[in-house]
Amino acid sequence: MSDETKPAPRRIYRWDLDKTYLQTEFDTLRQLVRTALQRANEKKAVPGAAALIRELKASPDVRLCIVSGSPTQMRKVLMEKLKLDGVEFDELVLKDNLRNLVRGRFKALRGQVGYKLPVLLESRARAPADAEEVLFGDDAEADAFVYSLYADMVARRVSEPVVYRVLEAAEVYSDDIERVIQVWHSIPQADPVRRIFINLDRLTPPAYFAKYGPRVVPIFNYFQAALVLMGDKFLTAPQVLKVMIELVQTAGYNLLTLSNSFQDLLRRGLPMGAVAEALVEALKGPGGMFQAVRPVPDIIAAFSKRVASLGSEPAPPKARDIDYLSLLDDARPRTHKARRRS
Repeated sequence: MSDETKPAPRRIYRWDLDKTYLQTEFDTLRQLVRTALQRANEKKAVPGAAALIRELKASPDVRLCIVSGSPTQMRKVLMEKLKLDGVEFDELVLKDNLRNLVRGRFKALRGQVGYKLPVLLESRARAPADAEEVLFGDDAEADAFVYSLYADMVARRVSEPVVYRVLEAAEVYSDDIERVIQVWHSIPQADPVRRIFINLDRLTPPAYFAKYGPRVVPIFNYFQAALVLMGDKFLTAPQVLKVMIELVQTAGYNLLTLSNSFQDLLRRGLPMGAVAEALVEALKGPGGMFQAVRPVPDIIAAFSKRVASLGSEPAPPKARDIDYLSLLDDARPRTHKARRRS
């Protein structure tokens, strides 16, 4: 389907790549070089990520927009990798670090706020005002901070002086600050961001993200993301089962890991009771999934026991205003945060 014939997007999914979609290591120079030299077939996706994206993209009025800190020189290999995984995207933005080097903008090499925030805002400016969004990032950099700030800027829940202070603390260059403010003013006020998922690549405790409110959902795997999206009515039970099947068949997930993932969401106050019931019904349906994954009936039985053991579902966490000025350390490049801790 060409861009001209596509319906206007009703929902936009925004994904990071490194540590969110791809299993990438870049903490050392050796890891950076190895990552840069990998061919498409050598790159590994985070288990379940491709299956989840394929299900989310099943509707023609959905858009997938990828914003990655990977360098522009990797565009060809990244596009090839996504194609190998059966992932179709509508927008792919990569970081032009060669241009940053040539211009002597060394602070921009590691900075995430000054790169991702204007890209997100500019993409939003091209989207329909009523299109809702779900964002995916990880805990390796500043994704929870950037995504939350982006959402609250579009909704006008944060003031311009606060945005200026945040951008200055994040060492964003003055021209990029003006770029952010200018495009922000051009965007109609809306409240489109429904969920922000943070893949816990570094196993950050989920409680760390409570300061961002319930919109931010830390996940240990994409089965958890699929369950939450089903609870939000963005996915159906058969679609969630397809994600689960991929995890069982290709990533070694089993009854224990899936049950623990389910119970973890329950403990955090996410409404999973109705989700479990719908999964049972889907397994009993005519689609054949009941026979395709033998452990699944046991998994659902375990889910039911976990729900019963917790008694009534915990109350969901309450929405809260985010004090971005108190969270400025999250906005700084990771190398700066390490220096501050030492």
